Amino acid sequence: MLAPENKKRILVLGIGNILWADEGFGVRVVEEFHRRYAIDDNVIVLDGGTQGLYLVSFLEQADCLIVFDAIDYGLPPGQLKLVRDDEVPKFTAAKKMSLHQTGFQEVLSAADLLGRRPRELALIGCQPLDLEHWGGPLTAPVRFQIAPAIELACKLLAQWESPAKPRTAPLPASERLLENNIDHANYEMRAQPI
Repeated sequence: MLAPENKKRILVLGIGNILWADEGFGVRVVEEFHRRYAIDDNVIVLDGGTQGLYLVSFLEQADCLIVFDAIDYGLPPGQLKLVRDDEVPKFTAAKKMSLHQTGFQEVLSAADLLGRRPRELALIGCQPLDLEHWGGPLTAPVRFQIAPAIELACKLLAQWESPAKPRTAPLPASERLLENNIDHANYEMRAQPI
């Protein structure tokens, strides 16, 4: 990740599994953020999906990290919670869908062991309603938090002196984060929300 000397290197990351209903929240937020906003060269927007430890190399290159994810905080479904810096690791051990899946807590720990964890961390988590519906869309309470989650990220980016700018023209299909039938409009919107 190359950045001008005076700019922080920022990673905006969405994680989760779009095949497990609300578990896909982080991916859907980062997808919508990328569609709606242009960012400076020092900011990388990444669909981290379920890549687990493969994400360590991206974290190593970042000074600041924003993560979108579905997190079981024990709150009412659809409620957002922003957690910062040293508080982030204890909230990233959310329910794993498989014994083989690496939690984001392990990704942060690996980057920390290498001595290259981002200095500033922000986790924008949304309380899920449904993590069991295979192939299901985001539930309504979670889907309605996509725009507020993006607003929180925009505030953080402005604080880190790299404000996001609303796009003046629609993003061409060739530049989307997700393609074919797995983007939000084609995959999730075809199903009836819970």
